[in-house]
Amino acid sequence: MTDENIIISKGLEGIYIADTTLCKIDGANGKLWYRGYPIEVLADKSSYEEVAFLLLYGHLPKKEELKVFTQRLISERDVPDSIADIIRNFTGRTHPNDILRTCVSAISAFDTDMADRSSDANMDRAIKLTAKMPTIVAMIGRYRQGKPFINPSRTLSHSSNFLYMLTGVEPDKESAKLIDLMFILHAEHGSNASTFSTLVTGSTLADVYAAVVAGISTLRGPLHGGADEAALNMMRAIGEPDNTETYIEDALAGKQRIMGFGHRVYKAYDPRAKIVYNYLKSFMQKTTDPKIEKLLEIAIRAEKLMEEKLSKTKGIWPNIDFFSGPLYTAMGIPSELFTPVFACSRVVGWTAHLFEYWENNRLFRPLDHYTGQLDIKYVPIEQR
Repeated sequence: MTDENIIISKGLEGIYIADTTLCKIDGANGKLWYRGYPIEVLADKSSYEEVAFLLLYGHLPKKEELKVFTQRLISERDVPDSIADIIRNFTGRTHPNDILRTCVSAISAFDTDMADRSSDANMDRAIKLTAKMPTIVAMIGRYRQGKPFINPSRTLSHSSNFLYMLTGVEPDKESAKLIDLMFILHAEHGSNASTFSTLVTGSTLADVYAAVVAGISTLRGPLHGGADEAALNMMRAIGEPDNTETYIEDALAGKQRIMGFGHRVYKAYDPRAKIVYNYLKSFMQKTTDPKIEKLLEIAIRAEKLMEEKLSKTKGIWPNIDFFSGPLYTAMGIPSELFTPVFACSRVVGWTAHLFEYWENNRLFRPLDHYTGQLDIKYVPIEQR
C-alpha cells in the first residue's frame, strides 16, 4: 500500500474489531440491546444479578441458576485484610479510581492457581471481581468520610449491599430500585474505550485481573467514566436553578463543552439517559433535601435548554452521564466515587467481552503511518 492510499481512522472510528452477541447499539435511533433484550425491558423487569448472569453466560437464568449465582456473589463479597491496608495508605493521595485499580491488581495475589487458564477458572475470577469491587469502593468511600468499614450483608441484593456498605443504612425500596437500575444501565455498552483496552490487554493472553485493571484505568478519563463527575461539577458551578439558562448560554457562546451531552455513537437520545431522566423527575417530586432538589432542577432545566439549542438541530443529545451525577448524589454517593461505581457495574461487560474474544483470540497490532524524517545524520554529543 502506498502512502497515498493510507486512511487514518482517528480513534478507530468506523473500525470493527470483532463479532459479538453481547450488545447491539443503534445510535441513529437511540436503541440498545443486551444479548438481544431491549434495555428498557431489562431496566423495568430485571435485576443486576440477572443481567450479570445474562452477559456472562449468554441467557437469562432459571430460578435455580439465579439462586446459585446470587449466593456465589454473596459468598465472594469479603476482601482480604491487605485491601483495607491499601485503602488506608492511598486514600487522600490519589483518586478513588486509582485506589480501586491497585486493589484489583492486589486481589490477583490471592488467586490460588493463576496458571489455571480454563474457562471455569476465568469465570470464577469474573464472579469474584464482580462481587468484591463494590465492597472495595464502599470501603474507600467510608474511609474518605472517616467512618469505620461495614461488613457485607448476607441478605441484601448486589447493588443494595453496596449502598448499605457505603452509607450504613439499608436502602428503601425506591433507592434500592434506583441503584440497581444504575448498575444495569452501566453493565455493558459495546466496544467503548474501556472495553477495548480490556480486550487489547487480554489479547496478549494476560490474565483476567490485568485486563480488568486496564479497563478501570481507561475509565478514569473525563471523556469516558469521569464524564458524570464532570457534569455534576458543572451543575454545582451553576449553583441556583435560576442561573441555569444564563450559564448554559454563556458556555455555548464561548464554545465550551457541556459535559454529559453528545456521544460518539448516539445521534439520538441515549436510551439509558431517557430511562434515568424519568426516574430523576420522579425522585425530584419526593425528595425533601433542598440541596438535592436544586441539583435535580438544574439538571432538568439544562436538559430542556440544550434540547432546544442543540439536540434537535445538531443531534447533540444528553447521555446517561448527565443524569447519573444528580441521582448518585441523591442516594448519598459522593462524586469522587462515580467512576469507581461505574467500574463495579461494567466489570461484567468487560469480562464477558474478554471471554468472547478469547474464543477466537488474535493479538491486537494496528499500524501507524510514519510521517517523520529518515536517515538523519547522527551528531556526537560533543558536537551538538
